Amino acid sequence: MRLLQMVHDRCRMRHLSAKTERAYAGWIRRYITFHRRRHPRDMAEREVASFLTMLAVDGHVAASTQNQALAALLFLYRDVLGMPMTISNEVVRAKRPKRLPDVMSRGEVANLLAELEGVAALGCLLLYGSGLRLQECISLRVKDVDVAERTVIVRGGKGNKDRRTILSDSAAAGLARHLPKVRRLHAADLAAGHGAVALPHALVRKYPGVAVEWGWQWIFPASRRYVEDGTRIVRRHHIDPTVLQRAVAAA
Repeated sequence: MRLLQMVHDRCRMRHLSAKTERAYAGWIRRYITFHRRRHPRDMAEREVASFLTMLAVDGHVAASTQNQALAALLFLYRDVLGMPMTISNEVVRAKRPKRLPDVMSRGEVANLLAELEGVAALGCLLLYGSGLRLQECISLRVKDVDVAERTVIVRGGKGNKDRRTILSDSAAAGLARHLPKVRRLHAADLAAGHGAVALPHALVRKYPGVAVEWGWQWIFPASRRYVEDGTRIVRRHHIDPTVLQRAVAAA
């Protein structure tokens, strides 16, 4: 569908995360299907309100889910179609439950970390000690971590903002053991004629050859290589978020 391709293109122009891009495209597809495949240009605030109300009344979605759907549709009309709109008060809002958060004690965190090993242990040390979000952690590159200065630079975090945070002593020790293994893996990729990592935005055109440099490699590379769509270049991505999620659930 041409419209969905426009959505993907606009998301990339706005430098939205891949996860947000998939979520927005999914909600827009559901919105069109709900209204029997009418084009969004032929619909307006009333149709958006009825879709959001359906999610709350019939779908029983959480308030955060309804808000994500609303954000996707506002993005569609404002950024893709150039038809900004305001949502009326007719929308039935999903109820946001009032719950106290579950907060683990330091002892519970220590017990959890003790059950982890390898990549999962190091990743969780960075999540906990450096205050990283999951996607920020798994997409770290070698140059983003300064072991000597005990700092971590998060690039393109939430809101597409960069920030600097601390690197704990335990994570630094783990990285000292982990990075030589990653370097050997990268050397093997280079020997096989590969080793070029995906780069953000247009860096690969501005700096040819930088994609194979050590500093740009993922700290948590995936175990398998893949063939990039379009270019057909063989690359290695970072690990999937489920690697850490499953390890924490098991621990």
